[in-house]
Amino acid sequence: MTQSHFYAMLSRMKYISRWGLMNNTRLENISEHSQQVAILAHCLVLIHNKRFGGSLDPERAALLAVFHDATEIITGDLPTPIKYANREILDSYREIEDRAADRLCSLLPGDFRADYEAILKQSGEGDEALRPFVKAADRFSALIKCIEEMRMGNDEFRRARETIAESIRAMQLPEAEVFEREFLPAFSLPLDELG
Repeated sequence: MTQSHFYAMLSRMKYISRWGLMNNTRLENISEHSQQVAILAHCLVLIHNKRFGGSLDPERAALLAVFHDATEIITGDLPTPIKYANREILDSYREIEDRAADRLCSLLPGDFRADYEAILKQSGEGDEALRPFVKAADRFSALIKCIEEMRMGNDEFRRARETIAESIRAMQLPEAEVFEREFLPAFSLPLDELG
């Protein structure tokens, strides 16, 4: 029986730090980031279904979000200003991410590969409709990081907070507007004001 290294490789997500160009009061890794994105993507799809009459699968959105940065185990976390500097870099990086997904899938038993390829590449049935929610959740997670850093007095994240908030609004996703209005303000509160 052949051993698979896939899940052991995924466990290394905790070693990949985010925000590498920024002075952080608290480091964040892609494992915890992905968990938060999963929660937020699930919420955004619930908003879609309950407030806007949708019928998308919030559990699938959460699953896609859990794995949305898994390829960074191989590629590392490329800082946003570099990744989006121009179309050529972005296209090249997406190709690298695609190859990293293939590499991760190669660590699986053959009968698991198609399932995980669809997850890692967000190419399963219905995944295209979920992508905007996962992307918005990813941005909200970054915005929450900025809010948390600024609450700790770290002004380094001020401009990032503005830019990320603008990028969320530019998505023109009604579900994001609901999240921003109903759920986001609580992230600025101290513990004793929650609950």
